[in-house]
Amino acid sequence: MIRHMVLAGLAGLFIAGCNDSATGADAAGQAAKTPPGAQRGGGQPYEVSGSEVWDVPDPVSGRTYQVFVALPASYGAEPGRRYPVLYVTDADYAFPVIKQIARRLNVEKPTVEEFILVGLSYAKGEGGMESRRRDYTPTAAGTTDSPQDAVHGQADAYATYIRDRVLPFVAARYRSDEARRYFLGHSYGALLGMHILLRQPDLFRGYVLGSPSFWYDHHVMKGQEAAYAARHDDMPAQVYMYVGEYEERRPGDPRFSTSVDMVTDMKAMERSLRARNFPSLQIRSEVLGDEDHVSVAPRGFTHGLKYLLPAPGGG
Repeated sequence: MIRHMVLAGLAGLFIAGCNDSATGADAAGQAAKTPPGAQRGGGQPYEVSGSEVWDVPDPVSGRTYQVFVALPASYGAEPGRRYPVLYVTDADYAFPVIKQIARRLNVEKPTVEEFILVGLSYAKGEGGMESRRRDYTPTAAGTTDSPQDAVHGQADAYATYIRDRVLPFVAARYRSDEARRYFLGHSYGALLGMHILLRQPDLFRGYVLGSPSFWYDHHVMKGQEAAYAARHDDMPAQVYMYVGEYEERRPGDPRFSTSVDMVTDMKAMERSLRARNFPSLQIRSEVLGDEDHVSVAPRGFTHGLKYLLPAPGGG
């Protein structure tokens, strides 16, 4: 069901393997001889070139999360330059996809601004669904098809971990422009993004919210949005939302194989936010044709990058 999709098909893009033939010495020698831009060979695992992986513990929960970082091509050649930062959830699949989309967008001409990409991955030792259902959801309600022992509703704690641990970690190690932090999430990741926007609006400057799970807990985000509007007279953020055409109910049509109306929910959220007349809010949404909950992600990522990070003077 859509409520438990982790976009497993895209996860395969983050390729890992094992080396049954090379010894440790062989592997080390192969790595030492690998030229820039090439893979190690010799049966070694495929790597996302130009990336780094860090363990960033959360002392409150006792869990250790991994953070993936990819620096822009000009980073080493321009030591005085600071870069916007895009934080992406579900990093195991989204990080390599977004890294390559950004590269391809600039192949022929500058289309998107260079940025530091930071992937927010799952707690070490856990599967993706275990982490995301706990860390990306705002209430403990869960879903009717969740395992009996599933834990939900710790989005506040996870957002605090991002604020207190991940953001300072990145700011201390890289030349990030802390006034230009952006967030990208899909499905439950987008639910987390909206929760952060409505609870800690100054954490990020802009958001890409893809196929957001606004159905969660009887549309709890609707109440959070109303509560935000009651307390604030502005929302200084750029928001881009997307959803696939087939992410709604249409009985009898197999293309619309979903139990929730995510297209309707996204449009309703946009209408509510626009009706507040927040002077600093920039918001745009798209229903992307011929796409479902899984297939829409790369296309939505592309549109989101163009919206949040257009290249200065680019096409």
